[in-house]
Amino acid sequence: MTVRTRMHLAAHFPGVNSTTVWTDPRSKSQIDFASFEHLARTAERGLFDFFFLAEGLRPREYKGRIHDLDVVGRPESITVLNALAAVTERLGLAATVDATFNEPYELARRLATLDHLSGGRAAWNVVTSSDAFTGENFRRGGFLDRADRYARAAEFVATARDLWDSWTPEGVARPFAHQGRHFDIAGEFGLPRSPQGQPVVIQAGDSDEGREFAAATADVVFTRRGTLDAGREFYADVKGRLATYGRSPEDLKIMPGVTVVLGDTAADARERAAEIRHRQVSPQNALLALERIWGVDLSSYDPDGPLPDIDPEPAPALARGRVRVADPLAVAERWRALSRAKGLSIRQTVIEASGRQSFVGTPETVAAELDEFVTAGAADGFILVPHLTPGGLDEFVDRVVPLLQERGAFRTEYTGTTLRSHLGLPEPVWKG
Repeated sequence: MTVRTRMHLAAHFPGVNSTTVWTDPRSKSQIDFASFEHLARTAERGLFDFFFLAEGLRPREYKGRIHDLDVVGRPESITVLNALAAVTERLGLAATVDATFNEPYELARRLATLDHLSGGRAAWNVVTSSDAFTGENFRRGGFLDRADRYARAAEFVATARDLWDSWTPEGVARPFAHQGRHFDIAGEFGLPRSPQGQPVVIQAGDSDEGREFAAATADVVFTRRGTLDAGREFYADVKGRLATYGRSPEDLKIMPGVTVVLGDTAADARERAAEIRHRQVSPQNALLALERIWGVDLSSYDPDGPLPDIDPEPAPALARGRVRVADPLAVAERWRALSRAKGLSIRQTVIEASGRQSFVGTPETVAAELDEFVTAGAADGFILVPHLTPGGLDEFVDRVVPLLQERGAFRTEYTGTTLRSHLGLPEPVWKG
């Protein structure tokens, strides 16, 4: 008998980005605990695997001051998740924490504490940071080049795993020592092994270095690849790398971040999706998107007019704290070609060229498409990124989850208590 492939679902709490429609009257605070609690309780009501928090180590700046299009203020992830552990029972709790500007002992202790307090529901989304702007907030300052960032992250994760395993099965702390290129620490870890052995390790990133890092280290990959073909390519490539590290395809779950727009009819859903994109890309946001590529002040341009005929600056310095566009000239040419071909204004070009809603349709068609991604080998599940905080998941949980359950594509109850059990991941072999 063929075993039905079931998908995994996670909820991303919207933060500083262009996805959230903060001007919507239904949008609430991004800081108040009530917002986190609402989204987390909704995700748990929908039997999701985990709740996912991003991180911001410094408010982004634009033209020399705090970015006025960003929502200013983002609480520290693990502190929020510790509080959510008290108001949820089964939902996994995933914190994004930077491996460039933290230290292994301190972070391993905080994550192990979350795993103990939550009864085995903690996860760590490992990210690295690429800019000196963020590094200015830290004693060490500066930043690392690309190769060193991943090398430090790999040593960071390996050291944290050793710390989590450093107690004996009898519950006795043992002396711990690690000496490597980036870390030289010795002593005893402050906590016994946690309820799920080790917190789940999530990794985000689509680059070749990121794929290799994920294959070697991660339990879950958070990717941006939203189309079926791109998903299948990424899925096959990353899963194919696991054998090199003595791992099986089931040891790593691939979960793209996606958006969903629902309607009573297909036309209704398309209309809602277009409206959301229009609100996400305001005239001011359109010029900002353009300035990130061109790297110069374009405030004199009309968002409803044509794209600039000047070339981008090779080393833009307007925005600090944002990921730089890799090849501004190439992106500008693509956008110009799109604008010419379709007769689009600046704002229309940004809407057309930038991110779109991943799944748009009736609850029935969206459930079918999500299921197809998993059965076709393009994903093991999805991290849903709603455009409203904190009620953006309500409709999906009420209208799509029951259909996924009817198809046998999603669980009808939690069968375990830890995040590893939700994800079907084995508990790591205890080196102690």
